[in-house]
Amino acid sequence: MSDRTTHWQNVYATKSETEVSWFQASPAISLEMIRAASPDRAAAIIDIGGGASRLVDALLQGGYRNLTVLDLSANALDTAKKRIGATASTVDWIVADATTWRPAKTWDVWHDRAAFHFLTDTRDRAAYVERLRSAVAPGGHVIIATFAPDGPEKCSGLPVQRHDSASLSAELGPEFELVETRGETHHTPWHSTQAFQFSRFRRRS
Repeated sequence: MSDRTTHWQNVYATKSETEVSWFQASPAISLEMIRAASPDRAAAIIDIGGGASRLVDALLQGGYRNLTVLDLSANALDTAKKRIGATASTVDWIVADATTWRPAKTWDVWHDRAAFHFLTDTRDRAAYVERLRSAVAPGGHVIIATFAPDGPEKCSGLPVQRHDSASLSAELGPEFELVETRGETHHTPWHSTQAFQFSRFRRRS
C-alpha cells in the first residue's frame, strides 16, 4: 500500500464525510458542468477521486445510469455505497490510484474535484494525464476542479499544486480545448472559505 493510499484510508477511517474540508452537500457547479458537457443520461461518466462525494448520488437522482467512481480509499467508497443503498450496485466502484491505474474502457466525461491538485510532482501529473488521455473518448469532456491560485497551499496536511485554466491547459496539452472556467468560494463545514476553480475541456475529435 502506497503512502498516498495509507493517508486517505486513514482520513476516511477516522472522519465522517461531513468532517472533511472538501465536503459539499450539493455539488452544484460539478452538476452544471456535467449536464452542459453531456445531457445524454446514458453518457459514461467517471468521477476521479470521488471518495465519499455526493456527486454520484446527485447524478443517479438526475437519471444518469453509466457511472464510475474511482478513489484510492476503499473506506471512502464504502461510505458512499452505504449512503446510496441498493442503487450503489448500478455504479462501477474502482479502488485505484489515478496515476497508476489502467483504464479498461473510455468515458464521455472525466470529472475530478480536488484530486489533481494533490499531485505536486511533475511525474505524477504526467502519469495522471497519460491515463486521462487513454480514458477520455474523442469529443469527450474533462472537468477538473482544484484550488485556485489564491486558494490554500495545503489540504488534509498535504501540500497542493494550485491551478488556473491556463496551467491546466498546459498540463493536458493541445488536444484538449478549454470550454469554460468558473471560480467558486467553497465554504468548509467549519465556516472557513477556500478559493476553487473549475475548468471544463473538450477533447478534439
